Amino acid sequence: MRAACLGPEGSYSELAASRLCPRHEAWLLPNFPAVFRAVTSGEADCGVIPIENSIQGGVLQNLDLLETQDVCAVAQTVIKIDHRLATLEGVPLSDIRRVYSHEQAIGQCSEFLAARLPQAECIFTDSTARSLSLLDPHSAGIVGAHAHKAGVVLSAENIANEKNNFTQFFLIRRRAEGLPGQGHTVFFVAVCEHRPGSLLALLRAFSGRGINLTRIESRPIRNVPGEYRFFIAIDGDLADRTVREALAEAQGNARTFRILGVYDAPHGAPHVDMR
Repeated sequence: MRAACLGPEGSYSELAASRLCPRHEAWLLPNFPAVFRAVTSGEADCGVIPIENSIQGGVLQNLDLLETQDVCAVAQTVIKIDHRLATLEGVPLSDIRRVYSHEQAIGQCSEFLAARLPQAECIFTDSTARSLSLLDPHSAGIVGAHAHKAGVVLSAENIANEKNNFTQFFLIRRRAEGLPGQGHTVFFVAVCEHRPGSLLALLRAFSGRGINLTRIESRPIRNVPGEYRFFIAIDGDLADRTVREALAEAQGNARTFRILGVYDAPHGAPHVDMR
């Protein structure tokens, strides 16, 4: 069995896959669209994607793909992010002219980069682990503390602006396999009518039943300026009749509505406001 996730070896996605589906072989792919294609085509049994970071918010590309592809989220895990500066052995910071890493990692380490490497150009890569293959005597990378490669030295300390930094990952599978029948979080996307009070009417379906929203995020609707779709997570078991009634009412107050995932909170995960 194979679980598709973003590579190369040593990526946070690979680490998440080892937790979400430890019996699956991690199939390391070059980008997130390739992960979704592997799942929808059946080449992979499942996939693992980051969906939200506690500092920078939603991983927008994956929110869009989750909405448009025939997949659903069936489990989640939360991983603490520990960013380290990677350099070849013996290379001083004064020689560094380029820093490679994923865009989010570079943004999360902006204070260190400004203070210690103001001379370096920041270059985005598809993943943090990818930067390990780009190191030379004038380049550095930002990688996870779990990443290792011969001849590479990692900084002794976490270089992120915020040390209390977590990323939520989803386990996705083909939608045709069905959503889980129960799970204490339901994640959905909705588009409301473009008129006053339409979002309020949708949200009242939950507040009126005492159901807590744990996330709400807006994204522009392509080719429709000024209109938005809303990604919303609620605290509620899909097996609960009250939750199903609330979802049905919300759907009735939406122009479009789609459940994207049903899953439980990861066992032993820290309580983190992921909004």
